[in-house]
Amino acid sequence: MTASYQREDLSIDQNLALRTAAVRLTDRFGEMFGVETIERFLHSSYDEFAGRAVVQNYLPLLAERFARQRLLALAKVEGKAGTGLPTVLFLCTHNAGRSQMAMGFFTHLAGDRAVAWSGGSEPGTRVNEAAVAAMAERGIDISGEYPKPWTDEIVRAADAVITMGCGDACPIFPGRRYEEWVLDDPQGLDVASVRPIRDEIERRVRVLLDELGVATR
Repeated sequence: MTASYQREDLSIDQNLALRTAAVRLTDRFGEMFGVETIERFLHSSYDEFAGRAVVQNYLPLLAERFARQRLLALAKVEGKAGTGLPTVLFLCTHNAGRSQMAMGFFTHLAGDRAVAWSGGSEPGTRVNEAAVAAMAERGIDISGEYPKPWTDEIVRAADAVITMGCGDACPIFPGRRYEEWVLDDPQGLDVASVRPIRDEIERRVRVLLDELGVATR
């Protein structure tokens, strides 16, 4: 069965991009999930970004990337696939600063020995430019990341959930390690003001990796 993704509210080019994305996702996950499930995840991922996207042309790509992450998470939750690697989810309000920097450090330091995801309770429209610049000073590029929400399957697939200021909006599921990091929000701050936040995040990420038994670079 082939993917047949189609939306009447989109241009021909956008529909083509989504159909192509659906085919790629079906090639990757078709042995685990039906086409209907794969297209539903792609459809809902597209809708998530459509209402707040700054650049509409990137929507199909963002939807595909997010749907891929969600399907990987669902496969782990349902026991259909898994890497066996520790998986950590970093959550903050806008998924534009603190959680993106934490994921950047975690991925940089852990390499392929662990998995990091991030999300927000009220995702913004773009990653904080000062956070991007501050991370670039450490040789870590987070400019290609994008604010996204958390979903049930992503939270359930995480072994540890690190929250940073999202309060009661952050999800709680039993059987996971939860930790709250009290950090200033970099929103509206310049690079100089973000650097201390960045450095404290790096320190905490290093401690977390050590506690998880993950060797760092």
